[in-house]
Amino acid sequence: MRHFILALAGAALLGTAATPAHADSYSNALANFRKAGASAKMLDTAYAYALFPTIGKGGIGIGGAYGKGRVYEHGKVIGTTTLTQASVGFQLGGQAYSQIIFFQDANALKEFEREGFEFGADASAAVITAGATATAGTKGASASASGDQKDATSAGTYYKGMAVFTIIKGGAMYELSVAGQKFTFKPGG
Repeated sequence: MRHFILALAGAALLGTAATPAHADSYSNALANFRKAGASAKMLDTAYAYALFPTIGKGGIGIGGAYGKGRVYEHGKVIGTTTLTQASVGFQLGGQAYSQIIFFQDANALKEFEREGFEFGADASAAVITAGATATAGTKGASASASGDQKDATSAGTYYKGMAVFTIIKGGAMYELSVAGQKFTFKPGG
């Protein structure tokens, strides 16, 4: 199953690679989140964050996503992380997006660092997607978003010490699916 997820995510990345590569994808992704309303404010106040410059997502009925990122505590890299996601339901297409997960305090960061941390299908965090007209909130958290990766705006709050923001980079993904994101964390800079 993991190879299938990686293949689908790789296809999504290839399908959305029309934008030119930049010298430092982390700096570029961070700059985009700095321009996106509430995520800019959270960058200044969050205890820590995990940044994924590009996550590839794809699916035809069964789908998956994959991305690599870095974890920062007080602005310094403390480790690397990977994201994998499997989804089942109506879905067709491929997409690439950037994602940032903010940690409100040390306890939220420790929760993320534990082996096999997962956001379930009901994602225990506020998820804000810039570049889409829809918004997503979980368990009562609410958010709004508009624009694209150049002029994204967003508003959101922490839920259980975490908040997740995504900015669509390219591609088209049509889906009505159940998905969960699973993370690994490896300490070290």
